[in-house]
Amino acid sequence: MFRGLALGSGGFVVALIAAIGIFLLLQALPSLQANQVSFLTSGEWTTGDPNDMRFGILYLLWVTVATAAFALVLAMPVALGIALFLTQYAPRALARVFAYIIDLLAAVPSIIFGLWGLQVLGPALVPTAEWLNTNLGWFPLFSDGNVSIRGGGTIFTAGIVLAVMILPIITAITREIFERTPKDQIEGALALGATRWEVIRTTVLPFGRAGYVSGSMLGLGRALGETVALYLILSGASGRAPELSLFDGDATIASKIANDAAEFNNEISAGAYIAAGLVLFVLTFVVNALARWITTSRTGK
Repeated sequence: MFRGLALGSGGFVVALIAAIGIFLLLQALPSLQANQVSFLTSGEWTTGDPNDMRFGILYLLWVTVATAAFALVLAMPVALGIALFLTQYAPRALARVFAYIIDLLAAVPSIIFGLWGLQVLGPALVPTAEWLNTNLGWFPLFSDGNVSIRGGGTIFTAGIVLAVMILPIITAITREIFERTPKDQIEGALALGATRWEVIRTTVLPFGRAGYVSGSMLGLGRALGETVALYLILSGASGRAPELSLFDGDATIASKIANDAAEFNNEISAGAYIAAGLVLFVLTFVVNALARWITTSRTGK
């Protein structure tokens, strides 16, 4: 009975994911057929007239990937440091309190993070952004964008807010993995005269590497699909070619769909946004598949 229930549950999840993908594809096909430009290589987005559909995913995809990747680069080392501190250095009572505080970040609604990023963090980051733009503007990521840095509504601000949002996810998973490092391996390393850092480097990190990567990919998936916070933070520069800079604006795929929901007045126009959602669905699936591949390649299972 348990085996049948487990197999049935797994099969149901696979069937549900397949049904979502098929639904998105069928709903997007009429709009893709009516599209007058390349969906993958164009950044134009005009969907008001069903007889003149011009929409492409290029700019939206860049902002989505750039924001999520920047957030991941910021969150991963911080999450690793917090997890190591809580499991290897902090006293048990202190570690428990700090773990609760970190976990509480996951309970903060997205709209609160968005308002904080728009009203508080964005203006506070303006001097830092201007310094980076002035001194490192020769590097593409810190060059001028299509929006004003003074406004704070850039990929730079959005990425930092997303990093804070995914930090508790990565930290919690990494902490749980590190706590399950076999005690005999740790005690054996200490008995051989290893320092605390040598124990971490030779036993804890190799044991928990796969879990750390999996938690990071889970956080990346969360960042790719974030909607409300980025809808509030990012400034519009729709239809303009991105400068491949962190000081650019526009919108992510998810925030674009939320922002233009009022335009879903007919199936053809709505299908353009469903097509964008299909790209996000596939992108998230690829990220999770990559995380699974990394985990199995590390553990050999």
